[in-house]
Amino acid sequence: MTKRSGTTGGVLGAATVAMGLIAGTFYVFACAVMPGLARSDDRIYVEVMRNINDVIQNPVFMLSFLGALLLTGVAAWQSRGERHRRWVWTALTAYALAFLVTVAFNIPLNNALATTTDPATARADFENAWVAWNVARAVLSTAAVACLARALLLRGRSDAAA
Repeated sequence: MTKRSGTTGGVLGAATVAMGLIAGTFYVFACAVMPGLARSDDRIYVEVMRNINDVIQNPVFMLSFLGALLLTGVAAWQSRGERHRRWVWTALTAYALAFLVTVAFNIPLNNALATTTDPATARADFENAWVAWNVARAVLSTAAVACLARALLLRGRSDAAA
């Protein structure tokens, strides 16, 4: 095992919290927001999604969204040589994939939704694909939280044994 810095556990804990916030965000969209919006007519659906896409681009969300990636990356680097490292690296891989899904699929769909003038066409081009990709990133980010939690547990056990 490598010698630990005093910040190692703090960074891993912060990564876990940030990841939990992001996984929860994607989960709530999958379980409540999108099914609720599915009950709306096309005009309301498009208007509400456009509003959500505007307001979610705020410093608090961005801090969590980017922070989960950055903190998990730092935690992965700090865990090299440690028994829990594979869990942190697996979490980083899972969230990197979720991040990629967001950038490659969800954001372009959001951008297209913002410019389409016909609500029925906008919704038809958006809804099913966006929901499917959101479920993928919800699963990936939830797996990342589970891996980080496992890493915290193993790290705690190592500390207790030392």
